[in-house]
Amino acid sequence: MSSQRPRALLIAEAANPEWVSVPLVGWSHARALAAVADVHLVTHERNRAALERAGLKPGVEFTALDSDAVMRPLWLAGRWQRRRGLGSWTTAMAMLAIGYPYFERLVWQHFGERLRAREFDLVHRITPLSPTVPSPLARRCAGAGVPFVIGPLNGGTPWPREFGRERRAEREWLSYVRGAHRWLPGYRGTREHAAAIVVGSRAAWDEILPRHRGKVIYVPENAVDPARLPASIERTDAGPLRVGFLGRLVPYKGPDLLLKALEPLLRSGAATLEIIGDGPLRATLERCAVDAGVEHAVSFAGWLPHPQALERLATVEVLGMPSFREFGGGVVLEAMAVGAVPAVLDYGGPGELVTEQTGFRVPMGTHEDVVTGFRRLFAALAANRRDLDLAARAESGRSRVSELFTWSAKARQMLEVYRFALGVRERPDFGMPFP
Repeated sequence: MSSQRPRALLIAEAANPEWVSVPLVGWSHARALAAVADVHLVTHERNRAALERAGLKPGVEFTALDSDAVMRPLWLAGRWQRRRGLGSWTTAMAMLAIGYPYFERLVWQHFGERLRAREFDLVHRITPLSPTVPSPLARRCAGAGVPFVIGPLNGGTPWPREFGRERRAEREWLSYVRGAHRWLPGYRGTREHAAAIVVGSRAAWDEILPRHRGKVIYVPENAVDPARLPASIERTDAGPLRVGFLGRLVPYKGPDLLLKALEPLLRSGAATLEIIGDGPLRATLERCAVDAGVEHAVSFAGWLPHPQALERLATVEVLGMPSFREFGGGVVLEAMAVGAVPAVLDYGGPGELVTEQTGFRVPMGTHEDVVTGFRRLFAALAANRRDLDLAARAESGRSRVSELFTWSAKARQMLEVYRFALGVRERPDFGMPFP
């Protein structure tokens, strides 16, 4: 490393400041790293216009490559399957795993000579986040003597056996044979040749073979950008308990479980529920609210642009999130950042992000167990917020996000990962919430 600022070639096929989910993660992570390293971003051509609107100079700060010759037919095939009820998120990831190596082939064609000439100290693949997608660059970089960093990898949270019906409703047929991805060309080589593997969850950690765990570092994939957060809102513990839900209205997010858990409080006027988001379950949820006689206490905001969605989230006291297959749980961090205390199912990413001081974790169980657990929690909160330290948990959540989960904090952590990959420090430990 020629200076305190390593020269990093960042690979983020999905990186777009105008979108949400993985593209926003790719963009936010790359821009944060630019504050601690000399970076050049390589992304897909579809992101070029958005990056230019954000002020980045093509050829100087980023390079956009077009892999649609391979990826577009696979994307169209996946869309065709989903429209006919034959595919799902797992299907989309399978298509990506098949076609993505072509993107990295283009990366090597454009940057291979520069990597051999040591113009970069290391290469870091930020996206795809999925651990099922191999990275042929790992082997090529090892051959060129350039450390390769991958991650945060996240995904693979098993479907809980209690929710087989929802698994079928989501058309997750490939999830039954998800382990087959380990036999994809390049899967083992990616882990063998990587200098550092960053994982964002217990599920991703569990997929790493014991012989590779000496180079694994836990860093959750999500973070928040303080500049995107709405102004702080003064909250009161008087009146009905204000509960919010933010996310796609799909089976695995559990909005129906949340509505059922809140029914007694909604009917009595002790709570209100605001559902922010849209999806195939919306009509069902609206009908259930009417059938239960609680429509007066439930509002549906629909899909909102990200800033407006956060503004709505900032008005509730509690984020209700009974999602039973959540890999990351970025909305949990956003809720804590705006002062909404998360109440989550203790499974997957959300259960790893929430602590006893910052929120509530309801144990996994059957449908009835989950509904009963959330119902008891909300009843206790509605009866006396102070006994459960709601205000103190909200403040602890803000502090935890500020300390560990802003993009600038994430960049500082990743700089230590870079230093480990470059052999100038021991493996960093940022505190895994699991053994």
